[in-house]
Amino acid sequence: QVQLVESGGGWVQPGGSLRLSCAASGETLDYYAMAWFRQAPGKEREGVSCSSYRDGSTYYADSVQGRFTISRDNAKNTVYLQMNSLKPEDTAVYYCAASGIKCSWYAQGYEYWGQGTQVTVSS
Repeated sequence: QVQLVESGGGWVQPGGSLRLSCAASGETLDYYAMAWFRQAPGKEREGVSCSSYRDGSTYYADSVQGRFTISRDNAKNTVYLQMNSLKPEDTAVYYCAASGIKCSWYAQGYEYWGQGTQVTVSS
């Protein structure tokens, strides 16, 4: 079992930055693909970014490419999402998720989820 706890959300003005953290316990994340999803009110949960454990590849949704960066610190068993140049449309609850298989853009591909952290981008 893997327990995931997100932190780092909050309110920021457009153009600002936030760094989300996802701390894991129960098992090492060394053999898990780690992803960030987000869900805005009235919308479906969507994949934002993923970090593969197999070859270190990272993947980004087109909407965040060039602005967000996913990284992991295996020593701390933590995954991060650095979010720069934030836009109002980035407002959502952000979730981290773990898959013992591979990165996927589908929520069904992940066995473990955190509780989410709210990110609000507005002036």
